[in-house]
Amino acid sequence: MKVLITRPLFEEAIELVSAHAEIEIWEDENPITRDLLRLKASECDGILTTVMDKVDAGIISECKNLKVISQLGVGVDNIDVGEATNLGVMVGNTPGVVARPTADIAFGLLLNCARRISESYNWVKNKQWEIAFHPMSWLGTDVGGATLGIIGMGTIGREMLKRAQGFDMEVLYHSRTPKPDIDDLPGVTYCENMYELLSNSDYVSVHVPLTPETYYLISYDELKAMKKDSVLINTARGPIVNPSALYDALNEGWIRSAGIDVTDPEPIEPDSPLLTLDNLIISPHIGSASIDARRKMCMIAAGNLILGSNGERLEYCANPEVYQKLGL
Repeated sequence: MKVLITRPLFEEAIELVSAHAEIEIWEDENPITRDLLRLKASECDGILTTVMDKVDAGIISECKNLKVISQLGVGVDNIDVGEATNLGVMVGNTPGVVARPTADIAFGLLLNCARRISESYNWVKNKQWEIAFHPMSWLGTDVGGATLGIIGMGTIGREMLKRAQGFDMEVLYHSRTPKPDIDDLPGVTYCENMYELLSNSDYVSVHVPLTPETYYLISYDELKAMKKDSVLINTARGPIVNPSALYDALNEGWIRSAGIDVTDPEPIEPDSPLLTLDNLIISPHIGSASIDARRKMCMIAAGNLILGSNGERLEYCANPEVYQKLGL
């Protein structure tokens, strides 16, 4: 069988795949183009993709031999999962592994925004530190004892909850359904109405998948509903937060600051007005970028690629309903 991998991976993952299949790796620094992806995938039993690869219905329908699309990551919004299911193509992903490191980044951004670490570092780096101490300089906001609002209580949201508990924070959360296993925890409250969470949280952290329902979930009305001294954190997907609304909110002082690990589009455009703001921290989509997590992700994605190319059930499948169509 033949497979395509659209990015270099850890060596052990490449070795695992090479032992079972003829393998082609896209080595270029830039993502593979749509036309090349379509051309190369048309000859393959399986492809291993990243969030940078748009695998649309046109590509999937033209790849007659394709059995599996193995995504390196949890989110699969870059893949037309519905079309893949209709055509009997399994879609794999790597859940669970990314929860802890992504929550680490989210909470790191929260702390950074709260205490203005990056902002003050840039001030020092620009040789503006002339007075050793001033009691009214670089005032931030407390984290310990504050209220954190978590939008989306999946695996990453739950890891965020654990970190908040370590700082004695009150936690409000909003999700499609309440979570009985955490509702009895001290200091945790379910908010059926997201606006109740937004208006009562000192920090708001977004942890929902990108779907048609969550596109621009946080926009003008939502940002205006937040406290003026509050902080927004987004480590989910860029289009969940309207960038124009975020710029206005930060520029006009609707909220205090924001920390985002994802942008819309990615990479962020060099002339984006967001880059002119001092009260915004942007990291380049590094939520899962710990050595251990990325190694595990590569191994899971490699395993899914092999299993799917062999016509077997995946370790993690984003469209398990396809199994019935395939008789698996």
